[in-house]
Amino acid sequence: MDILFVRELKVQTRIGIYDWEREVPQTVLIDLEIAADAACAAKSDSVSATINYQSVCDRIVEYLEGTETQLVETVAETIAHMVREEFSARWVRVSVHKPAAVRGTRDVGVRIERGILEPGTI
Repeated sequence: MDILFVRELKVQTRIGIYDWEREVPQTVLIDLEIAADAACAAKSDSVSATINYQSVCDRIVEYLEGTETQLVETVAETIAHMVREEFSARWVRVSVHKPAAVRGTRDVGVRIERGILEPGTI
């Protein structure tokens, strides 16, 4: 079972439940884990044999910079759906962090998993 990962993709977006939160872009951090067949990619040494994490990151940035949402849950769900549908991932774990959103905390956010992650199914 192989996992591609991205840690702390930093994106500016308009997000929040309060009007003042959506007046200026805020930083969100995205962590991803995506099921992929690394052995197949390694054998061919070709990015076409795996999920291109640069393309995934570019798509997430495009989405977040072009939208306004209220909830980190909405962002996580949309990214999970996007990765599974547009990049044919069987399973994805998405964490969305909104640093300093709550006074006295370093970070708040949500982590979701979508799809099936079973040995031998990738």
